[in-house]
Amino acid sequence: MKIRVDPNQHDGIDTMPISKRTIETLLDLVEVKLSYMQVSDREDQREMTQLESCRRELRSLMTVAPAAKANRAEAAAAAH
Repeated sequence: MKIRVDPNQHDGIDTMPISKRTIETLLDLVEVKLSYMQVSDREDQREMTQLESCRRELRSLMTVAPAAKANRAEAAAAAH
């Protein structure tokens, strides 16, 4: 399942909207895990690489999330 930040965007794929607060919480969890990781083998290195990639993706979503909230407000205003 993909996560959709913009609730007005629909590409035919099952998606669910995600709030800025949820993105912030997930980002915090990833950063905490990264801060406590000790790499001792290849498996740990793979996990660290995946978590760093996850952190980058979440950070990029943070720049999009506020726009999604504004779009919801605009859509609600247009509906009335």
